[in-house]
Amino acid sequence: MKIDGVPYRSLWWSEAEDALQIIDQRWLPHDLRIQTVRTLDEYADAIVQMRVRGAPLIGATAAYGVALAMSNDPSDAALSAAYDKLHATRPTAINLRWALDRLRDALGALDPDRRKDAALALAHEIADEDVGINHAIGAYGLDLLRDIAAKKDGPVNVLTHCNAGWIATVDWGTATSPLYQAHDAGIPLHVWVDETRPRNQGALTSWELGSHGVPHTYITDNAGGHLMQRGLVDLVITGTDRVTRRGDVCNKIGTYLKALAAQDNGVPFYVALPSPTIDWRVSDGIAEIPIEERDPREVTHIQGATEGGIGEVRVTPEGTPARNDAFDVTPSRLVTGFITERGICEASEDGLTGLFPQEAKRSA
Repeated sequence: MKIDGVPYRSLWWSEAEDALQIIDQRWLPHDLRIQTVRTLDEYADAIVQMRVRGAPLIGATAAYGVALAMSNDPSDAALSAAYDKLHATRPTAINLRWALDRLRDALGALDPDRRKDAALALAHEIADEDVGINHAIGAYGLDLLRDIAAKKDGPVNVLTHCNAGWIATVDWGTATSPLYQAHDAGIPLHVWVDETRPRNQGALTSWELGSHGVPHTYITDNAGGHLMQRGLVDLVITGTDRVTRRGDVCNKIGTYLKALAAQDNGVPFYVALPSPTIDWRVSDGIAEIPIEERDPREVTHIQGATEGGIGEVRVTPEGTPARNDAFDVTPSRLVTGFITERGICEASEDGLTGLFPQEAKRSA
């Protein structure tokens, strides 16, 4: 996608630097800063501190982290150490483990002297695959938006939650890919963008949509149900950090409440789902998915643009305790369907296995 007319991916390999470069997302939407990642510790820190964020992007970043490790030491011990260090960074997004498993399995079958080049090639492959997957998700989601547009006057009103945009992936985004493609196809569109406390990731979605010219309005997290009651939302599309075999959806905290409001108001609730985000080994999302609990300071303090630059302020009384669960689980019964790179299916084991029979069989 483009920033001020210049094409970007959220990460890219610099031949000149012989290193990965990332958009440091902690400073968005106020400042575009590029970081060169040179050590395994820097890779791990980039994931933990959310310099990179979003399940697909975390997986791609980890793949490049393994490639870096193999360039320094291609031994079995170094491969295992890199896997463990990166796997420990964030527990909820399944793409992280998916990418690490893919590299470990492929590289473990090679002689150490072949691992450096193979690891970097596989990291490039994972990044490019993500772009293709997300573009395909957008093409299928475009059909949904086109069908709604044909039945109403005025723009199609879509509600989003968190940021499942191009900077949460390598490019295009998951939930935003249908929006970009609909806008480019000339479909009248308006997006309600949830702020998504505590890190206000909706501001990133607004920055993205604004850069692409997509009409949108930034709203408080608790406004979604109100807008649905008044017929101002035609469709909800969110991303996801992990989907279970039976279709439970783990996504940014607050997604469950949007799904409840959507069901109560008869609003379709779709999840944009790249297949690497399906955890075929897990069935019950509430019981089996570990939920990351992050630093309470993200709740008690807020970062934003000030006259003196980008700063942080406390929004709670000093000493007030806070809790910061980063994700929640939406049961499959509340999900209208999944938009995947192979088509749209119902949120169930039958629906998922119908589109991905080989993947389901391998994990059975």
